[in-house]
Amino acid sequence: MRAVVTAGAGGPEVLSVAELPDPEPGPGEVVLDVAAAALNRADLLQRQGFYPPPPGASDVIGMECSGTVAAVGDGVSGWSVGDPACALLAGGGYAERVAVPAGQLMPVPAGVDLVTAAALPEVACTVWSNVFMIAGLKPHEVLLVHGGAGGIGSFAIQLAHQLGATVLTTAGTEEKRAACLALGADVAIDYREQDFVAVVKETTDGHGADVVLDNMGAKYLDRNIDALATEGRLVVIGMQGGSKAELDIGKLLRKRAAVIGTTLRARPVEEKAAICASVVEHVWPLVAEGLVQPVVNGTMPLAEAAAAHALMESGEHSGKILLVV
Repeated sequence: MRAVVTAGAGGPEVLSVAELPDPEPGPGEVVLDVAAAALNRADLLQRQGFYPPPPGASDVIGMECSGTVAAVGDGVSGWSVGDPACALLAGGGYAERVAVPAGQLMPVPAGVDLVTAAALPEVACTVWSNVFMIAGLKPHEVLLVHGGAGGIGSFAIQLAHQLGATVLTTAGTEEKRAACLALGADVAIDYREQDFVAVVKETTDGHGADVVLDNMGAKYLDRNIDALATEGRLVVIGMQGGSKAELDIGKLLRKRAAVIGTTLRARPVEEKAAICASVVEHVWPLVAEGLVQPVVNGTMPLAEAAAAHALMESGEHSGKILLVV
């Protein structure tokens, strides 16, 4: 099979396409003929040498894909050769074929084409597990989403809006802020010119954000605590703004707030299967009705993975970038 490989750690130029052995399904696994794979920020970190795959996972980059079932391993039920599916992966997505635990395979929602379905697994599982399963966002609560124009942010805005929350988000350009508002955000904040803490306080009459979904990490830690409501929950899912910061424990205690750090990729297979099942139950119906949709910036051929990484690093895109096999 063709797959994207890396010539050591570095910039996008280390990516190229090579021939690798086809994967075989182990017990409880399914092999997919990949139609498309989606890029994620973690892919850039892996290419740079900062985010190795979990033990036993493929070295090939790629944490989500869509395709058709090509082979079924022992002990797998409910899936047959030829079934369309999308998958949450620990690795291996940038390839013509990938082996995946059957519990991390999800049906393609009605109304979504097979290529576009590649944009769903990581964003849906990340948003649903963090904002709703862990942080417990409720209807009429306030969610602050950083980076609302990205894949995670755009999905979080839509899902929280459909489930009755007030949604505030940050974005760096007028075009991206307009896109966030069109997706259902109540307020889109210019993080370059505005203090998001002040805007959150003003918009909520001093209440603050009940949940903050943060991809920046260290850079925003103290200000995120300032933006939280009493008993608010800050969920940190990325470190684009660094990994080390000072935390004012007194401020946290006064608000009876929680800071939660999570990753999805390294969770046990059983936990990821439970998240996928919950997504299919609670999120897929909204996608099938067209109420929540993946936002796709565009598609590029698998052979142009380096250019796709360069585009993601530029920050000039909105939504997901897909590699079509």
